[in-house]
Amino acid sequence: MSDRVTNVFICGVGGQGILLASEILSEVALRKGMDVKKSEVHGMAQRGGSVVSHVRFGPEVHSPVIADGEADLLVSFEKLEALRWLHSLTANGELVVNTQEITPSGLDEYPEDVDAELEARIPGRHAIDALSLAKEAGDIRAVNTVMLGAFSSFLPFTEAEWKAAIERRVPPKTVEVNLKAFELGRASVTA
Repeated sequence: MSDRVTNVFICGVGGQGILLASEILSEVALRKGMDVKKSEVHGMAQRGGSVVSHVRFGPEVHSPVIADGEADLLVSFEKLEALRWLHSLTANGELVVNTQEITPSGLDEYPEDVDAELEARIPGRHAIDALSLAKEAGDIRAVNTVMLGAFSSFLPFTEAEWKAAIERRVPPKTVEVNLKAFELGRASVTA
């Protein structure tokens, strides 16, 4: 086990399954004997508003909140949210972003320059078409599990540990689809 705290910042919009993804990550770390702290901000989640989850794990974690510029991994389930929360990422951190576009309430259309801005600021980002992969797995609601698979390879846990946590956390009738979604997401990124 590492002697440092790992900071994972997960963001997106309400209804994308950010909270379930952070629960699964927390469970995997807890079962490895790590100290885990988690904090969530729901905002206007039920109306498609911004949702963020801070997950910190390691030998001893004192605060559940990740300070600006200290996220080792920024996982965004929607690319405009990635741009909004980039300030959370460390200089050497990894960005895993879903290419899905969800126009935020209050805007008539999606901003045109999001991809160019992300490319300019984080050229090594890992862009995932999680919606297409979720469809391939059999259910568009599995976007969160695709993203879980995508960012799992950046963390110190085995594929079997992730899959066991997914099996425990998702409804029994959705286990097969979620495991396939996880595998597709994991295969889409090379850490």
